[in-house]
Amino acid sequence: QQTSDINYGRGQKITIFHVAEKPSIAQAIANGLSRGNIVFKKHVLPVHEFTDPPFPKAPQASSVLHKVSSVAGHVFSVDFPQKYQSWESVDPLELFQAPIVRKPCKGSVVKHLQDEAKGCDFIVLWMDCDREGENINFEVLDCCMHLMKGGTGVANYDRVYRAYFSAINPSDIQKAYQNLGKPDKNQALSVDARQELDLKVGVAFSRFQTRFFQGRYGDLDS
Repeated sequence: QQTSDINYGRGQKITIFHVAEKPSIAQAIANGLSRGNIVFKKHVLPVHEFTDPPFPKAPQASSVLHKVSSVAGHVFSVDFPQKYQSWESVDPLELFQAPIVRKPCKGSVVKHLQDEAKGCDFIVLWMDCDREGENINFEVLDCCMHLMKGGTGVANYDRVYRAYFSAINPSDIQKAYQNLGKPDKNQALSVDARQELDLKVGVAFSRFQTRFFQGRYGDLDS
């Protein structure tokens, strides 16, 4: 699926930032794509750099720098704003209408993605091929897509691709690389909905249950 200009980067050096779901997958991707000349850099998360193979979505580029790194699972978690944190003053029923906020699981991972993505020409996402993986894809894009070469804006999404694979041996990695598609926003949104439901039902029930039993058994905590 080609969504970017096939002539992008003609005669120029381009940079591809590959992001996997965990460091071991990033290493397997680097080993599967490169021809052995990998420069390893240990930052917040490992980064593997190499200059081959050509990028199928920009075949006219004169050379390609690949940077392969990863996240460590989800980049963000969901929670309630501070005004809803009190177990005493907030009725559990209010939580079902309350807004939610996303918080970085680790701020260092967000900064790592932003540092490595800055100025890159393309982003290739290598998350697991399930709904959670699709959700993490868009968490990554929320962190760093605006830092791609060409400035901010949704137009950068044309230069974002997603690899679909079921194994991490070199032949499957190569096949996925040659047949890049796009991440699925609808699957990602379904995980957003599930996360919000899990938070609201779980917290509301926990608070209701605690209030219910503490009102009847005053020495419950002891």
